Amino acid sequence: MTQIKPTVTGVQLKSIIDTLVATIEQKMETHEIYKEFMALEQIKPLDDCHYGKAPENREKNRYRDILPYDETRVPLGEEKGYINASYIRIAISGEELFYIATQGPLAGTIDDFWQMVWEHQSNVIAMIAREKEQGIVKCHHYWPDSPTHSLKLRHYDITLECYQILKFFIIRVIKMVEKETGKVHLVRHLQFTNWSDHSTPQIPDYLVKFVRYMRKVHQTGPVVAHCSAGIGRTGVLLCVDSLLFAIEKDLSFNIKNIVTAMRKQRFGMIQTKEQYQFCYKVGLEVLQHILFTNHRPSQ
Repeated sequence: MTQIKPTVTGVQLKSIIDTLVATIEQKMETHEIYKEFMALEQIKPLDDCHYGKAPENREKNRYRDILPYDETRVPLGEEKGYINASYIRIAISGEELFYIATQGPLAGTIDDFWQMVWEHQSNVIAMIAREKEQGIVKCHHYWPDSPTHSLKLRHYDITLECYQILKFFIIRVIKMVEKETGKVHLVRHLQFTNWSDHSTPQIPDYLVKFVRYMRKVHQTGPVVAHCSAGIGRTGVLLCVDSLLFAIEKDLSFNIKNIVTAMRKQRFGMIQTKEQYQFCYKVGLEVLQHILFTNHRPSQ
């Protein structure tokens, strides 16, 4: 488990973590987590998603029933054009974490996707999907395959500078050049490859390491996160990042509140009870690891 260091230490640290671990274990044993998720499922849509349903925008949606709220949608350019993407803001320990949750780009929305990245000067894209899973296309291939071939878009040239293939995710460094001005923007494209749709990762530590790296390299703009629909795996990623941030700050976190906040900004964030329970599992394992590393006998 990647090292996570809370601000509190010593006896106080052990006391707080013991209480948190006991609370989570009790929730797991009494099915309280399932009840929490069923209560979250009662959250009704907050608006009618007029932009997503507009005839001219229908083909820009990967799934017709997963649309961004008008209130939190990401507008493109001066004309406030449409993309299936939502701003997600989560308040943690007096600070605000800022993301864009979006669907996996379609062949016809690649230009829009990169325009969104450029306009927000986001330097991290977190992709929580493979392009194809079980023979079904989950996301269009929207980046260049090799450093020798660039992707020529309407406003930008996209070039793969370098890449590194790790056991459970791929790091790509991508250069964007705005054609009109020649300005350059570098993006870290992080693709987690060990997670199938509607499921949970088999080894939580892999996702924790991915999230920790994502947070380490993030410098500008909101993190742009997507899976296929932009609600299930994307929701888990944002929840895990938020709870790890909370643990480092003051150890307190409330997963139900985090997911409630996300769902009020993009409908259906975290799709299944298994994904919701997985967030608790990550929190539990991280806390237990902190306890072990801080209180193991010295050699």
